[in-house]
Amino acid sequence: MTAALQPLDLPSLAERLCKAHAATRPLMLDIIGDACRRIHSLGDSERTARLTRLVDAEAWADAALVVMALELPMWQVRRIAYDDGEWHCALSRERELPDWLDAAVEVRHADLALALLSAFVEVRALTADVSRPSVPSVRPALDPLYEPVACDNFG
Repeated sequence: MTAALQPLDLPSLAERLCKAHAATRPLMLDIIGDACRRIHSLGDSERTARLTRLVDAEAWADAALVVMALELPMWQVRRIAYDDGEWHCALSRERELPDWLDAAVEVRHADLALALLSAFVEVRALTADVSRPSVPSVRPALDPLYEPVACDNFG
């Protein structure tokens, strides 16, 4: 079964990210293998080659940003901040809105890469439930007892 057809186990990934102390190659590869759909469909493109180089160099934060850019093109990093020993990361679809109007996904972790990846997995969990077809929907058929009536007055 291909990765695109396997059900996502995002709660398990989120729990592993929460418990981890630092990003590792096996964890990053599990996230790419289990939570990513677009990356697999891109094949051996320049963008996936860049991601591979970043993973090989253990540049976890940069790799997390590339994963987000490839997998969540409609989402952007709204905020990355370090406060009281934790990294706070917020992802948003409407980055230009004021904070109080935006429905951003916010997570925190002691490790920057894990905060970014946790935000990614959180957004994937939100968007996995939303079914959006790739083609426009067709309106349902009208009631069989419904008959349109002409209202024009030609007389």
